[in-house]
Amino acid sequence: MAMSLDSSWDLSIDNRNGQLALVVEIKRKTNVSPGWAARLRRNIYAHGTFPKAPYFLMVFPDKFYLWSDGEAYQDQSEPTYTIDASPILQPYFERAGVGANQISGASLELIVTSWLGEIIHSDQLPENIDTSQQWLIESGLYAALIGGKLEHEAAA
Repeated sequence: MAMSLDSSWDLSIDNRNGQLALVVEIKRKTNVSPGWAARLRRNIYAHGTFPKAPYFLMVFPDKFYLWSDGEAYQDQSEPTYTIDASPILQPYFERAGVGANQISGASLELIVTSWLGEIIHSDQLPENIDTSQQWLIESGLYAALIGGKLEHEAAA
């Protein structure tokens, strides 16, 4: 079944049972407020026929916003979690030799794909998980993703 390009996420992950668990929207903009992200999310849902998922992650080079209330997608609700992206993305930026402000959209998407891939393929919860990634555990997202399958949306 072919989908039109305006109705697909940058990335999505199915859980181990093949159900859509997470959708990810990736933007290069920095210094984005939770309110701005919430409005963007509402607009995306208002104008697209996007599949709904229990988790919605909006990725910016400096911040991640996670909504873990799959049902409340039409409202203006603020993100459930506001996450400092530096501890997660900085090691990837350093390996790529770029800063958060110079990263291209395609590179940022590759980095996020790598990071999510590491979660999907991990065998169990890391005991020494960095406090900066505690939200992954608390939200239930980590458990939802382990053993899942990453879907790349076809780029135009």
